[in-house]
Amino acid sequence: MAREIERKFLVRDLPAGLNKRPCASIVQGYLPLEKGELEIRLRRQAGKRLLTIKCGHGKSRLEAEFPVPKEQFEALWELTAGRRVAKRRYSVRGSGGLLVQLDVYQGRHRGLVTAEVEFNSKKGSVRFRPPKWFGKEVTGRGKFGNATLARRRGVKGLGLWVTGSKGRKA
Repeated sequence: MAREIERKFLVRDLPAGLNKRPCASIVQGYLPLEKGELEIRLRRQAGKRLLTIKCGHGKSRLEAEFPVPKEQFEALWELTAGRRVAKRRYSVRGSGGLLVQLDVYQGRHRGLVTAEVEFNSKKGSVRFRPPKWFGKEVTGRGKFGNATLARRRGVKGLGLWVTGSKGRKA
């Protein structure tokens, strides 16, 4: 298993020209597990079907990802009913050439926008200064994790200002 070092932020303002950039449609579902350290996700993105296992919380956690044949994916997908997230992912280059994965949530999570940045080291993660268009950091805050969002009926009650909501608090 590889170690994923990542920070996650809410997005205050969308970067200029975002709607002209290519993006990927992502649908992911989570297998039912007792709340704990382990997360098992199925993801469909750009014709690929993947199973991801994550262990831990916060900035650094273990992660392993495997391709899944279509028939097996579809059989497992049924188990994720009621625990799914749909989003459009944009890749944006940030300061220092770091790749920012900007997720614009769809469906029942519409209005929520997050930015995730992955790092090669913990030191790089600590040194990172987010750009002004980022909002509040939510790294390690369970209610903003995709597995938790997948079980929520929407963004209401998250206590955040939703991007593009014209001043409406969710």
